[in-house]
Amino acid sequence: MRYLHTMVRVNNVEQSLRFYRDLFGLVEIRRHENEKGRFTLIFLAAPGDVASAKQNAAPCLELTYNWDPETYAGGRNFGHLAYEVDDIYALCEKLAANGVIINRPPRDGRMAFVRSPDGISIEILQKGESLPPAEPWASMPNAGAW
Repeated sequence: MRYLHTMVRVNNVEQSLRFYRDLFGLVEIRRHENEKGRFTLIFLAAPGDVASAKQNAAPCLELTYNWDPETYAGGRNFGHLAYEVDDIYALCEKLAANGVIINRPPRDGRMAFVRSPDGISIEILQKGESLPPAEPWASMPNAGAW
């Protein structure tokens, strides 16, 4: 057995790609449009996994867009995605500067949580050792649910 991908249903492709690709830094590796089934699948990989993901050797994030409107609440009991990053403070700063709420700031230099435009909880973990506590993160309270 091997882990292949996580599927997240999205309501707006452009808004979701702006978040996952443009702000979060994932790379689109393939897309499939199915007219008969009326859906679009977009597969994204972390930058360090692109080559392997293109060969189906690393897990991906699959964004599923159903062409007929649907309402998704709470990610249909979905827990969260988790990504390891080189600099948690830099990514959180970039996300916050672009209007993304940092639901659980990286006060410990190790872990943060944000939500996608569709309410999917995303855990961000610092690669290696925790970074030393730093402002504004060290004193920032939680915001909303994560």
